[in-house]
Amino acid sequence: MDAQDFRRTALSLEGAEEGSHMGAADFRVGGRIFATLASQSQGFGNLMLTLEHQAAFVEELPEVFVPIAGGWGRMGATHIRLAAANEDMLAGALRTAWKLRIEKNAKPAKKTRGKR
Repeated sequence: MDAQDFRRTALSLEGAEEGSHMGAADFRVGGRIFATLASQSQGFGNLMLTLEHQAAFVEELPEVFVPIAGGWGRMGATHIRLAAANEDMLAGALRTAWKLRIEKNAKPAKKTRGKR
C-alpha cells in the first residue's frame, strides 16, 4: 500500500472529504479529521483512534501499527506503515477511524465554562 491507496480508500468512505492541515492532506467527515497523510514521507498514514483501538491494533499487528510519538500518540493517534499493510488492513483501519469520528461528531458539544 502507498499514499495513493490511503487517499483512495479514505475518500471511498461515505461523506469523507480531503482537506489540508498544516500543509498535509487530511481526511474529514462532518468537517472533522479522522486520518492524515502528514507522515507520508516516512511511509506512514495517520489514523485518529481511541487509546483502546490503538492498543488493540498495535498488539495484533505491531509491524503495521505504531503509536505516533508524543502527545498525539498518547491520545490515540496511530501510524500505519503503508508498505507493511495490505488492502484489508488499510480499509479496516480507515473504516475504524472514520466510524469513531462519526460517533464523536454525533455527541453533543461540551459547554465551555465562564463566558455567558
